[in-house]
Amino acid sequence: MASARPRPQVIRLTDAAAARLKQIMAKAEKPIAGVRIGVKNGGCAGMSYTMEYAEAVTPSDEVIEDKGVRVLVDPKAVLFLLGTEMDFRTEKLSAGFVFTNPNQVSACGCGESVQIKPAEVEA
Repeated sequence: MASARPRPQVIRLTDAAAARLKQIMAKAEKPIAGVRIGVKNGGCAGMSYTMEYAEAVTPSDEVIEDKGVRVLVDPKAVLFLLGTEMDFRTEKLSAGFVFTNPNQVSACGCGESVQIKPAEVEA
């Protein structure tokens, strides 16, 4: 019987992203299980990333524990986010989470939406 190969991690956090997520989660108004990340249709390029507090882990969530932070990936977003690195950057006039996604094909000029193709999964 062949042994199962390890599953690739859907999303990785930089130290800056983990630190910012810890700050945000500490300020939540009620207890949360983590931050849920996903994608939704919309914007001029076709899709945008989503983030929200998750009060509970659902059976279909992909649970990622990275640098002391629990991130839940919406099951509908897993193939779009596979291999993504999430960072938090502070620039001169802005600050926010930045996703470096190998499945991203293009982005709109304003940076609010992206075009993402599903990852190709090896058999």
